Amino acid sequence: MTTVCVNIDGDQVAGGFGRARALAVATVEDGAVTDWQEFDVRWDVAHDQGGEGSHHARIVTFLREHRVDTVVTGHMGPPMQNTLAKLGLRVVLEATGDAREAAVAAATD
Repeated sequence: MTTVCVNIDGDQVAGGFGRARALAVATVEDGAVTDWQEFDVRWDVAHDQGGEGSHHARIVTFLREHRVDTVVTGHMGPPMQNTLAKLGLRVVLEATGDAREAAVAAATD
């Protein structure tokens, strides 16, 4: 079982993880999504409120609360990549297309 967080725009993978408007947290087992929950995180608004450290802490809290082990997004800046690497999370960048398919692909790679 893999828990994948996907930056989403509708049913598609979105870019800019630190400025995500919405995320999906998917449980992937045996090559299929067995659970899919969507969250309106509004990090696009929160990004510029407070310092970078508080914003990264907000993101880390979300990922830990949802027991995420893989993150899928179109783009992520180096500081956020560094933060997630320290957490031991796998990050899949430059993802595009259908978000559910991207979650399955990330979980099976």
